[in-house]
Amino acid sequence: MTDRGHQILFVSRNKEIEHQLLKAYDIPFINRGKGQNGPIGKFLYLIYADFKLFTIAKKFKPDVFLNFLHPYPSHIAKLLDKPSIVFSDTEHATLHAKLTVPYATSIHTPACYRTDLGEKHHHFSGYMELSYLHPNYFTPDPGILDIIGVKPNERFVIVRFVAWGSVHDFGHSGMSLDNKRKAIKEISKYARVLITSERELPEDLEKYRIKIPIDKIHHALYYSSLLFGESATMASEAAVLGTPAIFLDNDGRGYTDEQEKKYQLVFNFTETPKDQEEAIKKAIDILSDENNDQVFKERRRKLLNNCIDTTAYMIEKVMEYAPVRQLATHKLHRTEAPLEVSSERH
Repeated sequence: MTDRGHQILFVSRNKEIEHQLLKAYDIPFINRGKGQNGPIGKFLYLIYADFKLFTIAKKFKPDVFLNFLHPYPSHIAKLLDKPSIVFSDTEHATLHAKLTVPYATSIHTPACYRTDLGEKHHHFSGYMELSYLHPNYFTPDPGILDIIGVKPNERFVIVRFVAWGSVHDFGHSGMSLDNKRKAIKEISKYARVLITSERELPEDLEKYRIKIPIDKIHHALYYSSLLFGESATMASEAAVLGTPAIFLDNDGRGYTDEQEKKYQLVFNFTETPKDQEEAIKKAIDILSDENNDQVFKERRRKLLNNCIDTTAYMIEKVMEYAPVRQLATHKLHRTEAPLEVSSERH
């Protein structure tokens, strides 16, 4: 969009590794602060974030606001009488939905989204992860194997543990420490284990933590034999890359459900002790067949054939609201529209 003459301003909360990724891709942004934990802290942060975004928007004067189901941009867009385009794929983020949907111009979700968000709600055939992992934008780099120290033909598994700190994570605890240790012990019999964790790890598990540039994890995920863990996003990332994923969460997601039912690329389990055990067994079942890698890549091809290019869809929706202007400094007519983007994702 910048190549077409648009001005885009990113406003990002300092959450997990967002700022590191923005810097890695050389994307300028404004820091919106770290946010707060707990219901009271998050309410106070809502007031702060709205005020900060209002101040930024008055100076930048965006024509369109784009965000991922976060209320602040939609609040300010409504206040300034500007369109607010919202994307979402997390059904149980109910508080964010209540604070965002009434102020948004349009809400766009994958077709498998479980909840009806009303007359503003639009569906598309795809997943948010295809906005950056579609073959149009992502090409796996085998050089990642040297970076992570994996030998040729050595099988490895990426294990993902999350912090459970988002609003929609209240009441979740994830896998028990005992079952985390059991999972890693059992998986290690079939493949090398590489852990990525938002939390600190006990000393005996810390040695498995992956050492990798933060913008290279998807290359590793493409070549891995399995993704095992608590992150819905990474489970879906694995699926669209053709890597089988074990996902544990009491709420689940519409998109991981679909990726299991239609493509057998994600396998969903709850956080109950019984399901934690079943998840470990399923991981071993997948890893015990050393010749099934091509089966999952074929399932990926089926998935891609059924899905759209999410990025192209997003641009199409933005352009429905972006005004067309002539740039006096260019001979050809080009489109220029300030666009504010606020992006946060767990």
